[in-house]
Amino acid sequence: MGRFEHHLFVCENVRPAESPRGCCAAKGAGAVRAKLKERLEARGLKGLVRANGAGCLDQCAFGVVVVVYPEQVWYGGVTPADVDEIVDALAAGKVVERLRIPDAKLTGRAPLPPGACS
Repeated sequence: MGRFEHHLFVCENVRPAESPRGCCAAKGAGAVRAKLKERLEARGLKGLVRANGAGCLDQCAFGVVVVVYPEQVWYGGVTPADVDEIVDALAAGKVVERLRIPDAKLTGRAPLPPGACS
């Protein structure tokens, strides 16, 4: 069985409406993922690229969040209108810079240097 070349993880986390962090589901994550799946298939990328639903990716301030692996490109504020641009960029080996969350603004730990142990 072959492997996917890329995974697009779409945060579809759900929180109560009163949560101060909000949630990607309430910002339209389901529609973003559905359109990604549709556009990937239309571009002939089904089987090469997988659009996966994900729980909280801990980037709530930037929702709807999509992360591209293995490249580790993080996109924020994604809407269905952005999907064609993301798919086109992925197919061309490029990044949609206007949607990219800068590494310095991502939550979490900085990656360890190669060969380092945690």
